[in-house]
Amino acid sequence: MQPFVNFTGVVAPLDRANVDTDAIIPKQFLKSIKRTGFGPYLFDAWRYLDHGEPGMDCTRRPRNPEFVLNDPRFAQAEILLTRENFGCGSSREHAPWALTDFGIRVILAPSFADIFFNNCFKNGLLPIRLPATVIDDLFVKATGVEPLRIAVDLPAQTLTLSDGQVIAFEIDAGSKQRLIEGLDDIGLTLKEADTIRAYEERRRLEAPWLFVIGH
Repeated sequence: MQPFVNFTGVVAPLDRANVDTDAIIPKQFLKSIKRTGFGPYLFDAWRYLDHGEPGMDCTRRPRNPEFVLNDPRFAQAEILLTRENFGCGSSREHAPWALTDFGIRVILAPSFADIFFNNCFKNGLLPIRLPATVIDDLFVKATGVEPLRIAVDLPAQTLTLSDGQVIAFEIDAGSKQRLIEGLDDIGLTLKEADTIRAYEERRRLEAPWLFVIGH
């Protein structure tokens, strides 16, 4: 997993509440576990006018002109602005995979489904909870003539808008460090590799019969 680096990105306003994981990445695309290649199918049923299936050439598919990510202003967005309970539904980890593969690095919402929220941190995606009044204000600014740009500073836990407004956000220390260091669950475990090896050697001496092959 790549470490999270501070950046300034365009905000895409997805004005929908209770967006579930099947809307984020429909069930027919869940056969692969490679973590990549899901970006073209992100929000597939909303983004395209036909029914999507794995392996389709998405560059040739008819697009929904009303969907926010098909607006040229937001085609390269790295920050998704949305409403409450984002990521509800099934616990599929493919949902954060699809978002990050598209290029989304930060999601701003009043609330998230718990499992999706935790899966984000395991996949290099930063979900930020903000008060509904702040989200409302951001929607006003993000739907103007010019795209809203926000500078994200994870170490300082701040969002700086293009008009100079600074918004502080909360994040627990463990999740913050995981993103900064680029550590998934395996990476976190490997940080304790020396301790694990020392334990295994001690157990080998204390209970050698446990390590006899075929015993």
